[in-house]
This record gives sequence, structure tokens and C-alpha cells, in this order.
Amino acid sequence: MITLPSGLVLPNPPRAAGAYRPAVIANGFIFLSGFGPRNAEGGPISGVVGVDLTVEAARDMARNVGLSILSVLHDMLHDLARVQQVVKLTGMVNAVPEFTQHPRVIDGCSEVLVEALDSRGEHARAAYGAGSLPFGAPVSIECICQILQ
Repeated sequence: MITLPSGLVLPNPPRAAGAYRPAVIANGFIFLSGFGPRNAEGGPISGVVGVDLTVEAARDMARNVGLSILSVLHDMLHDLARVQQVVKLTGMVNAVPEFTQHPRVIDGCSEVLVEALDSRGEHARAAYGAGSLPFGAPVSIECICQILQ
């Protein structure tokens, strides 16, 4: 585990659950796969927002994913100072059909990126609802960052 100057503690980076890589570097950018929240042992956390999780609990799950994103960035780049800018987040929320507060949930991830990277963590973003996500995850978030070569 890594502790950042901000005091955030990063978990071990998630490993691919299939035939893909957690991140790919191309043309000055790093493209991170979609990640769901993980427990202390690295296993997936499941749940549906509006049934199993409140907005606040789902926001914590998005924060959990943000820490995984930072962990993968650190693992791939060896130094978060190489992140020039978080460019775009795309977040999906596994929620009941009536749920409409997807942006509030994904804020958990956005806020942890800014907490860790200051203005370099500010980004464009999309937040969507989903009828289901891999392993029953309550959120799945992917990320694109511009990096220093």
C-alpha cells in the first residue's frame, strides 16, 4: 500500500478480471479500464443503489474506485507527478430505474482525484445509470489522463 502526501492510502492495484489490461498508455495518454469497488481483500463489492445502498454509501463506493484509479496510475507511471491532467471520467451507477442522482454518486470518485492531484485531478465527466454492472458492482468508472512522457 502507498500513502500519498495528502494522507490518502492507496490499495493494491486491481488486476484484470479477463482478457484486457487495467490500463494502456498511448500517445501521451493513459486509458484506464472500468473499475468497480473492492473490499480490503481485493474482492468485488456488489449492490444496487436504491435497494442495497443509499446515495451516500454509493458515493463511498465511487470514492473506493477513485482510490483504485490512483493506485493503477501509480503502478503504471511509478509517480503520480507524471499525471499532467485527468481528462475524462465516465461513471456508471447500478441503480433502480427511478434513481436520478447518478452525478452525486460519481462525485465520490471526482472528489478523491482532486484531493490527490489538486487542479490536475479536475476533469470532464459523464455519469449514467445501468441496469447491471460486472460482478454486481454498484458503480463502474473508467478514466483517461494526459501524462508527461
